[in-house]
Amino acid sequence: MSPTPPARRLRLGLPRRVFSQVLLMQVAIAAGVAVLATGLFLAPLSNQLDDQAMRRALAIAQTTAQQPGLAREVRDTPPSPNGPVQQEAERIRKATKAEYVVVMDWRGVRWSHTDPKQIGGIVSTDPGQALAGKEVMEIDSGTLGRSARGKVPLRDTDGTVVGAVSVGIAYDSVRARLIHAIPGLLAYAGGALAVGALAAWLISRRVHRQTRDLAFSDIASLLSEREAMLHGIREGVVALDRTGRIRLVNDEAQRLLGIGDAVVGRSPDDALGAGRTADVLAGRVTGTDLLTVRGQRVLVANRMPTDDGGAVATLRDRTELEQLGRELDSTRGLIDALRAQDHEHANRMHTLLGLLELEMYDDAVEFVGEVVGDHRATAEQVTERIEDPLLAALLVGKATVAAERGVALWVSDRTRLPDRLIDPQGLVTVVGNLVDNALDAVAGKPHARVEVELRAEGRTAILRVRDTGPGIPPEHQELIFTEGWSTKKPPAHRERGIGLSLVRRLAERQGGSATVGDAHGGGAEFTVVLPEALAEPGPEPALTVPSAPQTAEEGS
Repeated sequence: MSPTPPARRLRLGLPRRVFSQVLLMQVAIAAGVAVLATGLFLAPLSNQLDDQAMRRALAIAQTTAQQPGLAREVRDTPPSPNGPVQQEAERIRKATKAEYVVVMDWRGVRWSHTDPKQIGGIVSTDPGQALAGKEVMEIDSGTLGRSARGKVPLRDTDGTVVGAVSVGIAYDSVRARLIHAIPGLLAYAGGALAVGALAAWLISRRVHRQTRDLAFSDIASLLSEREAMLHGIREGVVALDRTGRIRLVNDEAQRLLGIGDAVVGRSPDDALGAGRTADVLAGRVTGTDLLTVRGQRVLVANRMPTDDGGAVATLRDRTELEQLGRELDSTRGLIDALRAQDHEHANRMHTLLGLLELEMYDDAVEFVGEVVGDHRATAEQVTERIEDPLLAALLVGKATVAAERGVALWVSDRTRLPDRLIDPQGLVTVVGNLVDNALDAVAGKPHARVEVELRAEGRTAILRVRDTGPGIPPEHQELIFTEGWSTKKPPAHRERGIGLSLVRRLAERQGGSATVGDAHGGGAEFTVVLPEALAEPGPEPALTVPSAPQTAEEGS
């Protein structure tokens, strides 16, 4: 038999769902506030009712003391249950519904009382303050029990105190008013609690929708997982709020964009500066897999809006992929050139074999000399004018590729570039991109020609690449330098619209410029100016005259 599963113990505590916890806490808070408010209201209410009762008793006493002839009757007539003072006091008591109205002389002898038998006796409480001319309010106990009292002096026409008037309000009526007010207060408190509970339920429902019925522990776990994922993936993530300000940048995005945590709370324009990258992050450029260049990096960006009105942008580094794609293009061009040379070489060998079989030896020698001379002339023409070996090798290779594609690649007679380049690789990238674009523009056209001019003016390098292609329309002469903009169909392995953007960025990084205009005779002419691209020329080496060798006789 399988072991009996252990019985589950009842666990008491807060519910796990955020909706239930928020609702329970808000209802508890509303109930606590209602109870506290009711208690705070009831506590001073008793004192307020006591004060109102004492003031009412004092007002009745003041009114009674002002009755015409009352002071004279107290002074001139004896106390009597049927006397005028008793009758006047009882009339006032019944009219005001006071518990008692007692009129006394200066000795404290009663002239009126609710119980006629008490008339003529001494009052039970000390009337000293009232007989001394002071008005008194108090809660005290007497022959009729506990009451709220008011005592005032009784003065004659000359202002002399001849007695006092004491009026009492039954304390039971004050307590009854307090008890009577409690149900109303509880009704108001209950109504406030009901409104608070309803508001708590509505807020909890909103929280329920926004948290998707998750528990607090689930939310904490999700936040921890999100932090680990965002800072662990090798893809840049930039989150923006509904106002377009950056609220999150993970480690990879900081590396790709060259920024830090200080950009949080700022707009993309403030954080990155004006440019295509900021436009992509801000959503001013729409689309998928948008290409942008940041520094020397080629990035692919995608932007996805979020439900709260913000957006999340992802960034991927395609610099290496773009470089591999360009190297693949160059390799393919070289392969095509080698294939063409192989084909041309076979034709030349067949020609040479025919001349030898025909015993035309002089013609064969002349034919070989012409072939070797053409290649040597091309290489010598480049190396004489361009002393940097990287650039010279690049142009010799491009000349071979151009010949295979039916394009004449010329190095201008004005080309003069010494071997003093500070950044040869950067200039190789610029020349290679411009020559490739020019070859693409003129390929397949009759009399296709590309001319390259490279010259130095002091420390400034000036590059011009002219072609006989269709040229660039004036309205597109700035757009062609924008990342991702191209009129060509992209190859399968990479995107278009990067080469000219990199050319301009490399030029601007060195404080130069890259522009395009119309060439003489049609076509396009690209001009790149690179200030301080060359190092200062070093001192000329001193010429030393070798001494004549000594003869044996001279040395002896």
